[in-house]
Amino acid sequence: MGHIKEPAGVDFVINSRPLTKKEETAISEYIRTYKAKHSNKQIQTKRTPRKTTAQKNMEV
Repeated sequence: MGHIKEPAGVDFVINSRPLTKKEETAISEYIRTYKAKHSNKQIQTKRTPRKTTAQKNMEV
């Protein structure tokens, strides 16, 4: 999320209503299932092939 710079003399006021218990549980359940689904993914790293000494000698 980006930061919004307030212009001189202007105040941004955000009034949001409180969440109901039903909304809180729905959000919590979504976060719980998202974490369970995505937590066991492993980060794939790229592997570069190693040069053997024969390949190094041929390049020279």
